[in-house]
Amino acid sequence: MRAQPKASHFVNGDWVEDKAGAEIEVIFPGTGEVIAVLHEATPAVIEAALSGAVAAQRAWAALKPVERARILRRAADLIRDRGAELAFLETLDTGKPLQETLVADWPSGADSLEYFAGLAPTLTGETIPLGGDFAYTIREPLGVCVGIGAWNYPSQIACWKAAPALSTGNAMVFKPSEVTPLGALQLAELFIQAGMPAGVFNVVQGRGAVGGVLSTDSRVAKVSLTGSVTTGARVYAAAGAGMKHVTMELGGKSPLIVFEDADLESAIGAAMLGNFYSSGQVCSNGTRVFVHRSIKERFLTRLAERTAAIKAGDPLDAATQFGPLVSAAQHAKVLGYVATAKAEGARLVCGGQAGNEGPLFVQPTVFADVTDTMTLAREEVFGPVMAVLDFETEDEVIARANGTEFGLAAGVFTADLARGHRVIAQLQAGTCWINAYNLTPVEMPFGAVKASGVGRENSKAAIEHYTQVKAVYVGMGPVESPY
Repeated sequence: MRAQPKASHFVNGDWVEDKAGAEIEVIFPGTGEVIAVLHEATPAVIEAALSGAVAAQRAWAALKPVERARILRRAADLIRDRGAELAFLETLDTGKPLQETLVADWPSGADSLEYFAGLAPTLTGETIPLGGDFAYTIREPLGVCVGIGAWNYPSQIACWKAAPALSTGNAMVFKPSEVTPLGALQLAELFIQAGMPAGVFNVVQGRGAVGGVLSTDSRVAKVSLTGSVTTGARVYAAAGAGMKHVTMELGGKSPLIVFEDADLESAIGAAMLGNFYSSGQVCSNGTRVFVHRSIKERFLTRLAERTAAIKAGDPLDAATQFGPLVSAAQHAKVLGYVATAKAEGARLVCGGQAGNEGPLFVQPTVFADVTDTMTLAREEVFGPVMAVLDFETEDEVIARANGTEFGLAAGVFTADLARGHRVIAQLQAGTCWINAYNLTPVEMPFGAVKASGVGRENSKAAIEHYTQVKAVYVGMGPVESPY
């Protein structure tokens, strides 16, 4: 099985290869097979991408917003037309089941392109009357933006970053994760097919050092990263040294609170989606599931029954619901957290072992009787391992839910909507749900507080992070001066 692209990079409207760069092997997680070999961007490739973006950005920004919007909308249509083909590639790249990639990855990217295409022509400034004089504002693009992607939703993330950036007149150089490098290349080619000028969106491959070069280049106005807290802190500091704009979408250890009056089946379904979808490799997952003590055992019994029915297997099989982890490193890391949870005294409810479906599988795993001080309750696992904690009172669970450095997401399940709103208002998280979990429509802002990040993706809020406001004062009479 091969998924070798035409070249490693897509720069200035065409495929570019430079085999002097270090090799990047692309692994299909379903079998561990090498399906492509790419090369890291050399200094020459990085320079071509940045200089090309600088050259293309001014003309792109000078287009009418509706003209940029038409191109983005055509790209969204192309993604939908090629949905099955792109989903297949995404499954090869990430190991996620086709059941997921057909509905969640590229489709979400297409929604983002369509949304910002519609929004771009509506963005205007304002006039400010000042008596005889007046002022007005202009919303301008920042210039060249760098996007740095993560490996869990590589194509969706590329679209989520490109859509607001390009719709507002910026150019972008995008570096996907070296673990999942294939989808962004397809996006770049689709943009050209949709009529986008060469150089507006470029893709270069590489590990952290390439991202570091891009983030610190003086021609770059904005860095948007999706990744770990550790990586985010490093990139944020480097970008801040150059006074660059930043968006950081980082990790989490998000609470999902289930009160005694919750619809039990819905709450269990949300907990499973928030821990087992994409084999648990989702930054906003509700990995600390706080269940009211009065319903805990009923919750656990039914959760174990439903977990046992999950169909794991070949991610290219349309019937498969649960696939492998993305890499051998991630597989070892997750099993390490499972071993630690057992050693620290958490009660294993189900799972807890490597799966036998392939080399990178881990069983959907649930631990109960987890305490706030256990490693499983404090650190991001990024795998299919759910920690169930119990609680008694509302005030108690709010305090415990907030007792973390993270602040990405939170969820509450209750039949009492007043309580739902009251609790959500007190949780320190940027993206929250009541009686739902992990739904991220493009119309809704997505982002974090605390160590989980800064800035927002999606919705009108993203526009603030890819534009700047210029204020213009207009004098209508003679200048009065004491000099």
